[in-house]
Amino acid sequence: MGLLKKLASDAAIYGLSSIVSRLLNYVLVPFHTWFFAPGAYGEISVFYAYVAFFNVVYTFGLETAYFRFATKHKADEAQYFNLALTAIGLVGAGLSGLLLVGAAPLAQVIGYPGHGVYVACFAGLLWVDALAALPFARLRLRGQAKRFAAIKTASILANVGLNFFFLWLCPQWASGAWGASWQPLGQAIYQPQWAVGYVFLANLLANLVQLPFLWPAWRGFKPAWPPALAKPLLAYAWPLLFMGLAGMVNETLDRQLLKFWLPAGFYPGHDNDAAVGIYSAGYKLSIFISLAIQAFRYSAEPFFFAQSADKNSPPLFAKVMHYFVILLLGMGLAVVANLDWLGQVFLRGRAYRESLDMVPILLMANILLGVYYNLTVWFKITDRTQYGLWFTLAGAGVTVLANWLLIPQLGYFGSAWGHLLCYLTLCGLCYFYGQRFYPIPYRWGAALGYLLLALALGAAAWLVTTGHPAADFLLRNLAVLAFGAVVFWRERAGLRGVKA
Repeated sequence: MGLLKKLASDAAIYGLSSIVSRLLNYVLVPFHTWFFAPGAYGEISVFYAYVAFFNVVYTFGLETAYFRFATKHKADEAQYFNLALTAIGLVGAGLSGLLLVGAAPLAQVIGYPGHGVYVACFAGLLWVDALAALPFARLRLRGQAKRFAAIKTASILANVGLNFFFLWLCPQWASGAWGASWQPLGQAIYQPQWAVGYVFLANLLANLVQLPFLWPAWRGFKPAWPPALAKPLLAYAWPLLFMGLAGMVNETLDRQLLKFWLPAGFYPGHDNDAAVGIYSAGYKLSIFISLAIQAFRYSAEPFFFAQSADKNSPPLFAKVMHYFVILLLGMGLAVVANLDWLGQVFLRGRAYRESLDMVPILLMANILLGVYYNLTVWFKITDRTQYGLWFTLAGAGVTVLANWLLIPQLGYFGSAWGHLLCYLTLCGLCYFYGQRFYPIPYRWGAALGYLLLALALGAAAWLVTTGHPAADFLLRNLAVLAFGAVVFWRERAGLRGVKA
């Protein structure tokens, strides 16, 4: 089997599991946008944005560092695993302890006084996530994509089920809808004033489900700290920590900035928390691009490290980028063509659909993010991870500046444009320096042609309005079919002959 086919096969498994898992999880979007008012949904979004930052701190780049050193020194894989997991476990225990002690004042600092219990819940969630990160990485290194996918799916199923249990079934019991015998149990479990907290509790319990299933990857673990291995591993990882933090600024800071920088009364009838909720719900419609990026990251990182010593790697990496860009553009076009009914299905509250017009901007931003993740291969396999730090810091600067300038003028559209400008900056910097240190013959001419075609077809699909939903659906999806036909016609010889 060719290397590209192997990468595609692994990506398909990760992708299928991500799609199934995310679609299961995505059931929560219409449920939450039906159950919660935009203000409460905004509160959930802000808390998860903070969690994204802490997730980076808890693992501090050791997943990628473990991949690099376990691939480079295969005989010492177990030692690197023991070392990395020991470090993550100790750091996570210390950080979660601090979060528990400071839960109440921290909740007040971030603008949610009296909700320290939410911070305490996340203290447990973050540590559980951190403890699972290295075992999941080991499964990917070993090529156990099916086990990886099964565990992730089981966790998502548990999360969805627990959300419905806490937020639908228990309130039904508490109201007496299921009879008086169930009412005391429902009232004991469900307290309406803590409704948002049940989302976080369900997440914590669902993530705990992962740990026993990860036992085969844990097997043989012994706490260890060999100094000879620790020094180079941490030297490789520390730039990735700050790169990850800056990356989270790029991906999630807009929620916090929107909450504090949006002028009062900018959206009549909505406070700032509600605006954050509406923006976050619209952001989730770009999830389909995120699925492809996540699947790519799961499969490509071990693939790139495994191929890094091969002199034929640059052309191979260029092919990976080429077909990945085509896939992302096709997916983005499909979402735009079907955005009308997707909004109706997934955003159940009418107020949330106000964000649909900004979704194409976010889709383009996420396509650029996928390109950037592909471009980062050069500094990871040449051990120049400090460049990734500088790039993401530059992107973070663009994010903050763009949001500061645009939010007061454009509201959450300003945050969407900030995303796009940030990822455009990251791609430009990473490509410029990458060609100096590790030249890769990317096919930018072809990529630009496909981008212009996708933009033209997307604009046409977005503007189609006949007044008949079925006719609109058919005409808009003709644009998707047209893109696929052009790609097949242009790439048919290459698709037949890919034997990397």
